[in-house]
Amino acid sequence: MDFALTDEQLAIQEMARRFAEDELAPKAAEWDEKHHFPVDVIKKTAELGLAGIYTRDDVGGSGLGRVEAALIFEALSAGCTSTAAYISIHNMCTWMIDRFASEDVRQKFCPKLTSMELLSSYCLTEPGSGSDAAALKTRAVRDGDHYVLNGSKAFISGAGVTDLYVVMVRTGGEGPKGISTVLVEKGTPGLSFGANERKMGWQSQPTAIVNFEDCRIPVANRVGEEGDGFKFAMMGLDGGRLNIAACSLGTASAALKTALDYTNERRAFNKRLNEQQAIQFKLADMATELEAARVFLYQAAWKLDNKTADATRFCAMAKRFVTDTGFNVVNEALQLHGGYGYLRDYPLERMLRDVRVNQILEGANEIMRVIVARDLLKEYQA
Repeated sequence: MDFALTDEQLAIQEMARRFAEDELAPKAAEWDEKHHFPVDVIKKTAELGLAGIYTRDDVGGSGLGRVEAALIFEALSAGCTSTAAYISIHNMCTWMIDRFASEDVRQKFCPKLTSMELLSSYCLTEPGSGSDAAALKTRAVRDGDHYVLNGSKAFISGAGVTDLYVVMVRTGGEGPKGISTVLVEKGTPGLSFGANERKMGWQSQPTAIVNFEDCRIPVANRVGEEGDGFKFAMMGLDGGRLNIAACSLGTASAALKTALDYTNERRAFNKRLNEQQAIQFKLADMATELEAARVFLYQAAWKLDNKTADATRFCAMAKRFVTDTGFNVVNEALQLHGGYGYLRDYPLERMLRDVRVNQILEGANEIMRVIVARDLLKEYQA
């Protein structure tokens, strides 16, 4: 067991931290206030190799692992949670195409995704199927060399702005084996978007419904074989869950730092807040819980990198634990600021709004418990 990061990992972590400090943190409040999607800043991450973190290098990817990805998103989210989360989604889409698409499709799209000439969106959830993702209704009917798509996807990050949509559609019967993955390019006739959703957080990225109405796409835009799409989607989510957990961890770490600064400056009852034992205990608990979350996250990432048999279980466990812990720590940091924490003059209320959704997306934390329990009982009953 070696808990030390390698020199390369430390360099990657520092690079992401500097980018967050220089490019994300100074503008995060403004982007949140104005609901601005900072495409120009997002595209700068491609110059650092962060648009294809675990995509193969022959199409411009960095060829790194899930541990490195966790380090990157932990660092980026300390600058802006919402923007870091979109970059995670783009990476998931790029990886799915790189991993499962034909060589022609890989070469057509991946170089443009890793350079961020194209931005991407992941389309699984529908208005009528969230946690029960395998019940999706969006259908793709074969018509010669094309599919004709009809249906809608909900809560799609980047919708209307991004250029390529990785869409899970029903090409066969009911259930997961009837689902395939296809790619729909922006501008395709029949593709349209709803209004930007009025969200609690994640204001620096648009979220909208994606509609398909007799939307014709080439069969060549299918990723892998018919019927394999749900499997691809779930494999993509293993890594996506770790990235979102890392975003909660990084945000919570920034919140703890903010609380340490504030409690060192603020005075009450003739002494600094951090001289009050009750406050010291709270800070100690916050730091301890974050370290536990960090070790758990890195272990799950290591398991996914090494393709261990229990990797999916650990990804679900880590996602549940780290996002719950992250929210709780941010909430405690806000509490330590008293009334000031509730004001937009301080970053805590934005951090709280942004991390809350991480307990819902990439599989709600209740579904993470289902995954863990199912695997646990399967092992017990074997």
